Amino acid sequence: MKRTVIALGRFEEAGKKVAGFLGAEFSPYSKEAFREAFSHSTHIVAVMSTGIVTRSIAPLLRSKWSDPAVVVVDPGLSFAIPLAGGHHGANDLAWELSGLGITPVITTATERAGKSSVEIIARDHGSRVLNQESSVNVNTAILDGDVPFYCISGPAMILAGRETAILVKDGEYSVGVGCRRGAGKEAVESALRKALSLASIPAGEVSVFATTVKKSHEQGILGAVRALGGTLIFLDDDVLARYPPESPSRAGAVGLAGVAEPSALAASRRKELVMKKTVFGGVTVAIAR
Repeated sequence: MKRTVIALGRFEEAGKKVAGFLGAEFSPYSKEAFREAFSHSTHIVAVMSTGIVTRSIAPLLRSKWSDPAVVVVDPGLSFAIPLAGGHHGANDLAWELSGLGITPVITTATERAGKSSVEIIARDHGSRVLNQESSVNVNTAILDGDVPFYCISGPAMILAGRETAILVKDGEYSVGVGCRRGAGKEAVESALRKALSLASIPAGEVSVFATTVKKSHEQGILGAVRALGGTLIFLDDDVLARYPPESPSRAGAVGLAGVAEPSALAASRRKELVMKKTVFGGVTVAIAR
């Protein structure tokens, strides 16, 4: 976790006070200050007007799941306003600043209603939201009433609709797997173990195994993941289509551009392949983080 405090020159004293309190790096404001902070920081506190910060970070914003949390603090150190990433660290940072006598101004709907968002629930359970696109619908449902929470002990297989958030225990890697029709459990398990060994990744560091929903009947995949003590999810075509494979694939037989690489990427956090699709007989495996 890397924190940066940015302040206009005339507010440098206030900025350094905040930086000292947070144990953060201090950076004087410049045209490139926010761009540089976005490249290496997880949390940013800006001691200046909301307007300056809004204009500065607008071109840099990509996704609330990967962007730094941004909090604006007025020069008088009276108020802390989470501007971006409220559910991804900004609200918590604003509350932390209350230790300096700064009043947090929280505007996220779930918090204003005295409820926890799905992102916060995931964090509190040491997990992450796998299907990030579900968060809007789930948080809306939380506002409207109680949303059931199911805890499933693994080994397990989950097939859920788009409006159901899937929370998986934190692990660095996701493994995408495909296979020829009727591939046996031993063949799939052997392929998965070989892939993890080649990548020097312990099975315990895998958060989830993933494949296309069209493979939900493949007993070989189901049995192999169960033998590894993992969690297996099935992904819809439209989800996989967002991640074109880097390697050639025969997945056209099931109407897809690929299975192993798109599945690994779709289920991953950073969307980075650490092992491209590798073929083990009739089984394909890819690993992402």
